[in-house]
Amino acid sequence: MPSSPEPAPHRLRHPFLTLWFGILVALIVAGGAALAAVAMLGLGEFLSLVSRLPTPTPQTAAVAAIFAATYLVLAIGKLPYYRLDRAGAALLGASLTIGVGALSLDEAYRAIDFDAITLLLGMMIVVANLRLSGFFRRAADWLADVARRPIFLLAAVAAATGLFSAFLVNDAICLVMPPLVVDLAQRLKRDPTPYVLSIPLASNIGSVATITGNPQNMIIATASGISYGDFAQALWPIAFAGVALTILFVALAFPHEFFSREKLTPIVAAPRAFHRALASKALLITAAMIAFFFAGVPPAKAAIIAGGLLLLTRRVGSKKIYREIDWPLLLMFAGLFIVVGAFDKVVLTPGEIADVGRLRLDDASTLALVSAVLSNIVSNVPAVLALKPFIVGLSDPRRAWLIVAMASTLAGNFTLVGSIANLIVVERARALGVTIGFWTYFKVGAPLTLATTALGLWRL
Repeated sequence: MPSSPEPAPHRLRHPFLTLWFGILVALIVAGGAALAAVAMLGLGEFLSLVSRLPTPTPQTAAVAAIFAATYLVLAIGKLPYYRLDRAGAALLGASLTIGVGALSLDEAYRAIDFDAITLLLGMMIVVANLRLSGFFRRAADWLADVARRPIFLLAAVAAATGLFSAFLVNDAICLVMPPLVVDLAQRLKRDPTPYVLSIPLASNIGSVATITGNPQNMIIATASGISYGDFAQALWPIAFAGVALTILFVALAFPHEFFSREKLTPIVAAPRAFHRALASKALLITAAMIAFFFAGVPPAKAAIIAGGLLLLTRRVGSKKIYREIDWPLLLMFAGLFIVVGAFDKVVLTPGEIADVGRLRLDDASTLALVSAVLSNIVSNVPAVLALKPFIVGLSDPRRAWLIVAMASTLAGNFTLVGSIANLIVVERARALGVTIGFWTYFKVGAPLTLATTALGLWRL
């Protein structure tokens, strides 16, 4: 009997609706940016700045269009109808800049920040070994034993997430934590929603503390030359206070869950696979890697050596570890470096950079606002790359980079789509039957972002 034909693949009823919406958002943002510039410079000076813009050459116009289109797809998340995602958009944009002659292949290779990519790859391998060994699940069971009340469990989840994210890349931690926390809450007969909600909030804030906390910090470190120790010394107090505020804001949003005298029901941990030897080795190498970070060893060098050593094991096949690595994220980074490199070379002349510098980016509040808004439009990594040429020429670039690191990361908590980490947690939780809606997130994330950013500005 012949098999029934497969159903036709689902297609968007209005394939370009999302694209037009993205263009509308981009126009609104551009208009808002122009109004902000007028407010800061005055109408006359703003018009004078615009009048001095040179007539673009065909190549300049092409590179500017490629840059804008790439960032538009990054803001939307994908290109409708063509099913092009963020990584594909970055790769396509990079290839087109080479195609129009903006960069040669050698120049494109040199535009890629291999230190940032190497650091991220090494950290992904480290986290993969810790997860596959069962370390994170054992840590979750320990939290269940220690916590006696719901508020203590929330504090434990937020603190552990923030601490892990500070050293082991927040996106990777956000992949690991949701199933553990959902399972833990269900075994304790609690509503998983507030505990899962604390994961992306605490992860984003905790990742502020160090260079290895998130991808944008890695890029900032290589661009600024700030050492691991100096970076942590400047930003760890913000991360510490921010995680404490996360616990407070989540508890206030769910008073019936946390403001009661109810105690948690003791649970008996189910037998779980735990590879003690692999976990011990992974923890030992992770501790050594972090020690080398603070000792001044280049983070990319320490991370990739740690990752390489962890591949040398009889317990876990290398293919299992490779499946844990976010290859599309690494591809997106490489493509973005090339797109931004072409834009810097062809479009941004020294005079234009100086003109943009007159928008008072030396002012901490202005720079934080620009970083936060741009991060919410196109995500934090593209925002940092776009700001890079303007930071170099400021009077105190070191302080400016720290402000960008703080603001671009904390801004990720403002809305549900503010960072990749948020989306990872929401999708992982949804697959486990826990739904976190836009407004559920926003009523905690928005005030938390404003409070922690104000704290960061006061600190820096």
